[in-house]
Amino acid sequence: MGFATRPDVRPLLDSILVGDCIEELRKLPSSSVDLIFADPPYNLQLSGNLTRPDQSRVDGVDDAWDQFADFAAYDEFTRTWMTECRRVLKDDGTFWVIGSYHNIFRVGTILQDLGFWILNDVVWRKTNPMPNFRGKRFTNAHETMIWAAKSADRKSYTFNYDAMKALNDDLQMRSDWLLPICNGGERLKGDDGNKVHPTQKPESLLHRVILASSCEGAVVLDPFFGTGTTGAVAKKLGRHYIGIERDRGYIAAATARLAAIKPADDEALKVTTGKRAEPRVPFGTLVERGMIKPGDMLYAPGRRHAAKVRADGSLVCSDATGSIHKMGAHVQGAEACNGWTYWHFRKGRDLMPIDLLRQKVRAEMRAG
Repeated sequence: MGFATRPDVRPLLDSILVGDCIEELRKLPSSSVDLIFADPPYNLQLSGNLTRPDQSRVDGVDDAWDQFADFAAYDEFTRTWMTECRRVLKDDGTFWVIGSYHNIFRVGTILQDLGFWILNDVVWRKTNPMPNFRGKRFTNAHETMIWAAKSADRKSYTFNYDAMKALNDDLQMRSDWLLPICNGGERLKGDDGNKVHPTQKPESLLHRVILASSCEGAVVLDPFFGTGTTGAVAKKLGRHYIGIERDRGYIAAATARLAAIKPADDEALKVTTGKRAEPRVPFGTLVERGMIKPGDMLYAPGRRHAAKVRADGSLVCSDATGSIHKMGAHVQGAEACNGWTYWHFRKGRDLMPIDLLRQKVRAEMRAG
């Protein structure tokens, strides 16, 4: 079966494609998006009305879009839309899908069968979940997200580890996220006071997903756009979005919501990066550029040790030669050493760490 592919995804940026998600996905170019967040129907299999102890009715999900004839029909639907998502995802892009116990295990199996490689399963713990009114089960207080790369051999993908650590008060971000459900002023309501969408996700959840796994300017696709939470957060964070939605009411609410959003300025959109994200600069580069010359001496803190620089970027002491790291460890009798912070060059009467010169080269590389 051929695809009516659009040759370029750029005309579709920051827009909502109106129609069935599978049909619209088939029109998208292959390998064209950086990040996908999918919030598909959960297939809740509800039977009858759910009531509170006072017999008032609970506003549950009973929309037609969440109803399937059986598990086989749901699985076929899932397999088809995820196959298309994998096709349109760039090789170094990643895929998020969220679900509850009703569907996430079926979704996860199909995801693996299609060749996706699971990076994490993330538990969204709700601070204010809906109670279990019948008292016959535990309160259903979480949903599960699967984060996956396109395939097992994809070693390069975006994960802003240091930004997530900064967001979490300098502690590694864990895979259990305690966040409130969408309520209060964030919850979109119609003129009748009722919720526009029964399963609107909180922006805090998408903030974490998009900030963690995309860069500024990235293209974020949501094939089940609903009232546009993914697009709203993407726009705030300086990313592009493409949404797919067939419900005209949801589209109208999402369009108004998106129109009111102004992205933050460039400085505010910068995220914390660690040394792993910086361009690699060998010590030999400093020698090539004449910032450190062959024959110059480098010194340990307090001038306890000294080493001479050679033309190939290695160091020589009285009894050994090697890299800045190897020689730093050698003179200390240590197993390892960060030579960039250990060795210093002479500037007037002062000693300065050679890492200052590396940072200068990196700044030039970023500017270029």
